Amino acid sequence: MSSHFVDAVERSIVLMRDNLGEQLTVDDMARAAMFSKFHYTRVFQRVTGVSPGRFLSALRLQRAKSLLLSTSMNVADISVHVGYNSVGTFSSRFTRSVGLSPTEYRRREGVLRSIVRAEPDGVTPATGVVSGVVSGCSSTPLDTVFLGLFKSRIPEGRPVSCTTLTGPGRFALDGVPDGTWYLLCHALGTVPGEDGGVGPEPAAMFGCHGPFRIGPEQTLDLVVRLRPARLCDPPMLVALPDVRAVVTVRRARWSGVARAA
Repeated sequence: MSSHFVDAVERSIVLMRDNLGEQLTVDDMARAAMFSKFHYTRVFQRVTGVSPGRFLSALRLQRAKSLLLSTSMNVADISVHVGYNSVGTFSSRFTRSVGLSPTEYRRREGVLRSIVRAEPDGVTPATGVVSGVVSGCSSTPLDTVFLGLFKSRIPEGRPVSCTTLTGPGRFALDGVPDGTWYLLCHALGTVPGEDGGVGPEPAAMFGCHGPFRIGPEQTLDLVVRLRPARLCDPPMLVALPDVRAVVTVRRARWSGVARAA
């Protein structure tokens, strides 16, 4: 994808992020990208994998997740702050995408006990297998890696299959129904600090493969290469299991090795 197109899309995403409480139109976004409305919509879909409207909705829910954890604002005020006119609509969309209601998300500090896979529809055979290897950047040691199969480019709702790794390596996702899926991978990486220890904030890493189709009893073997997350990557909406203990252990181990060196 041309850097010119990526830069244009990112300009419109900055507009979205700076105006989540406003009723933005596609015309507004296209002007920020300096494209015609119709050309902008096509380019945005090619760069991000989703429509501008869906991306904006995902950004609103991502901001709501952050506000629930970092402020004492009530749910009604948060819904208005991120552009919803109805707290009921906001709560239902948040619950469907994140996997927890806004109140429960705040109470659980943003994490699930475990991820519940989407139930098969009873018609589509769930006998496929997606396996492969996750590779990262040699300059960014990985703390934890989440992989999930989703129906769209946005990781929201229940994945049909998922797993969590404690670093790069092989994975296997079984019980995959016949259909077309995206394999989405999000990871946290350790960033070295200025003193040779561990930096204060983990690096967000991202990888994607798809869309691809898998049939009954079919096995696919894929390679997912992680890279630093970019502005045009759709945000992770689904709440994840608590991996903070894993991160703490791996950071302590990495920091000890760095000090010894």
